[in-house]
Amino acid sequence: MVVKPDWLRVKAPQWQRVGTVKDILRDLHLNTVCEEASCPNIGECFSHGTATFLIMGPACTRACPYCDIDFEKRPQALDPTEPVRLAEAVARMHLNHVVITSVNRDDLPDGGAAQFGQCIAQIRSRSPQTTIEVLIPDLCGNWQALEQILQAQPEVLNHNTETVPRLYRRVRPQGAYQRTLDLLARSRQIAPWVYTKSGMMVGLGETDAEVRAVMADLRAVDCDILTIGQYLQPTAKHLEVNTFVTPDQFAAWQTAGEAMGFLQVVASPLTRSSYHAEQVRSLMEQYPRQLH
Repeated sequence: MVVKPDWLRVKAPQWQRVGTVKDILRDLHLNTVCEEASCPNIGECFSHGTATFLIMGPACTRACPYCDIDFEKRPQALDPTEPVRLAEAVARMHLNHVVITSVNRDDLPDGGAAQFGQCIAQIRSRSPQTTIEVLIPDLCGNWQALEQILQAQPEVLNHNTETVPRLYRRVRPQGAYQRTLDLLARSRQIAPWVYTKSGMMVGLGETDAEVRAVMADLRAVDCDILTIGQYLQPTAKHLEVNTFVTPDQFAAWQTAGEAMGFLQVVASPLTRSSYHAEQVRSLMEQYPRQLH
């Protein structure tokens, strides 16, 4: 077993603030990916009053071997009150930027697109100054569902690449690398004013050349924002870590990504898809796009 290095140590959070966020989530019966996926940054994000909300969950219709979210072939029916409760949480937490993600809902014809749309609409109504990022599944390639989400006009559309093509069968067996690229490309075509974003995990056996090739593929579909972080094994039953990537290597990828033309690259051992996601607001000021 590979020993976790010192650079992966997480600072102790401000537990009083963490408790406040958890109280709001429990009161409104909401899930966060921070908790369900055992994110190492939960203490930091909760102490700063931020969270990535997990809708339509907490059970997923896919069982990816890297992910700590529970698997359920036939998950519970959607709750029509969830968008209202989510908007209430955003208002109570006074969020400037909110990230909404979901489990895969392959059991639904639209993959949950309508629920995403309702969540965006409710937040817009309750907190009009809050910018909205959606981190969506691949929707099984249903581009009408993708268009439905984009019509609700989130500022950021995020869909993770997760890993390099060679490792897809082992890491993301129900996903497809080309489908991920197609989703990002179609997002740009459907709503060119929306910022597109994708993220990768490293440490699963990929090479530097393979990571850079994925970065080039993402730029080829005009992806704006890239996150790269270290994969950490949630439990003994999940995929093992192959390598703990050094901070210097993450810095090299960040430099390379910026040279490729990404508007923003966040790369570090503890980076996750939604880590410091609120920083996109400064990017939007620097590279403004008008929602249509």
